[in-house]
Amino acid sequence: MSATMRAGLAPALLILLLAGLAPADVAAQGSTAPLAKELAQLLDSRQLDAVAARMPDTDDEFVAVLYFKDLEFLVVSARYAAPQLANDRIASKEYRDIYIDLNSASVAGTKVFVEDLKADGLAFEPKGGSPPDSIETADQRTMFDGDWKKAKLSEQEYRDRFAAAERQYSKMLSALIAELKKAS
Repeated sequence: MSATMRAGLAPALLILLLAGLAPADVAAQGSTAPLAKELAQLLDSRQLDAVAARMPDTDDEFVAVLYFKDLEFLVVSARYAAPQLANDRIASKEYRDIYIDLNSASVAGTKVFVEDLKADGLAFEPKGGSPPDSIETADQRTMFDGDWKKAKLSEQEYRDRFAAAERQYSKMLSALIAELKKAS
C-alpha cells in the first residue's frame, strides 16, 4: 500500500472508530488471539500438550495449560503454597503435575481458570456455532456467549468483564510463551 493510500485511509479509520463502527472482528476476537496462536505454534513445534510457568514478578503464583490440539486451551493460574516444589517441577518439565496441583492444591481464593475452547484467544461471543469461552475466578464465572442479559449484567458490565479477562489471560499466555522460549 502506498504512503498516499495509507495517509488517506488513516482519517477514514479514525472516523469509523469514533463513530463506533469499528470492524466487529476486533471486538469479537480480543487481543489474546495472537498470543494464543503463538502458544499453540510453540506447543505444536515442541510436540507438547502442556506447559507451566511462574508468573512474572511473583514468587508463589504459577500458570499451567493443557492443550488439546486445534480444540482448546484449559489454563489455570493460582498462588501455590509450596513454590519451591512448583519451581522444581517446572525445571523437570512436569507440567501436567503443576496443572493438577494448581487446580486442586492452590491457595484458596487465588485460582483463575480460563476455557479457550478453540485455542484461539478469548472471543467476546462465539461465531459459527462455536462454544463460548469462559473465565472463572474465586468469586465469579463468566461465559462469553454475547448474552449479558442471561448473565444478569448490563452490556457495559459484560464488556468490562471481557476486558478484564483479556488482560488476565494475556498475562497468563505471555508467561507460558516466555517459559517455552526460555526452555528452547
